[in-house]
Amino acid sequence: MTDPTELYRFEVDIDPSRLTPGPMIVGFDGFIDAGGTQRILVDHLLAAGEARVVASFDVDSLLDYRGRRPVIVFEATRYGSYDDPALLLYQLTDREGQAYYLLTGPEPDYRWEAVVLAVTDLVRRLGITLVVQAHGIPMAVPHTRPIGMTAHATDERLIGERKPVFGTVQVPGSLGSLLELRLGEAGLDAMGFAIHVPHYLAGSAFHDGALTALNAVVDATGLNLPNDALVQAAGENRLEIEREIGENAEVAEAVHGLERQYDVHLRGIERPSLLAGEDDKLPSADELGAEFEDFLRTVDDGDS
Repeated sequence: MTDPTELYRFEVDIDPSRLTPGPMIVGFDGFIDAGGTQRILVDHLLAAGEARVVASFDVDSLLDYRGRRPVIVFEATRYGSYDDPALLLYQLTDREGQAYYLLTGPEPDYRWEAVVLAVTDLVRRLGITLVVQAHGIPMAVPHTRPIGMTAHATDERLIGERKPVFGTVQVPGSLGSLLELRLGEAGLDAMGFAIHVPHYLAGSAFHDGALTALNAVVDATGLNLPNDALVQAAGENRLEIEREIGENAEVAEAVHGLERQYDVHLRGIERPSLLAGEDDKLPSADELGAEFEDFLRTVDDGDS
């Protein structure tokens, strides 16, 4: 059996027995993230607080460098710097001094089960109270209406009153989803949020999606996380989106159509689903899953 400690090491100045317990936010780059939801959230948290690296993973044994080559800067006659990939565990504190952890970096190409064992070991050693993650998925919804989400967890009590959008479907796996599954099997608490990003903004930076993710993490963990910079960025991003849509009549009409569809759903008349059109029947869970799988395959192809 793999020794879980072989894949990570604590920093030389860190005594793990003296680290304060708290929740852990996980953000692995590389899987679907419509609107840059996860990336914006992670960047915001690192910029808003004093992040201290407490542990790092052995990425040399986990990444396919030829599959996604790191950047080296060439300066006229020499190589000047190398943007070496890193999978790091940070410790931060919220506004009230509560410690929490952020595990972020490239999603490993290899040894997923070994990485899961290593993260599980960290969860136990540090007394992690909850592992939580968030990313964006594209949905046929307008940006002018409240942003929805699909919550998932190792225990129904963690989800609360949030209602599911999907039934039972097959989707491409990710290290984050496998980690949540295995933590649940180990009797540990983990959950995540798939933020519903308007499909026409899936390839753009959508700060309202990241702000929704931040608020969901706050609700789940009880952390008092800083949000000022993200609120400001979301407001500016909203104005830019409105400006661009105002300059494109075709896109504006499509958004108005989504608004009408959303409002009809909200009133509970004519059709029961955001995903059904005026004359459409409610798509089955299998149909939704097939469409979602098709989209994710295009994302995977683009990342390879």
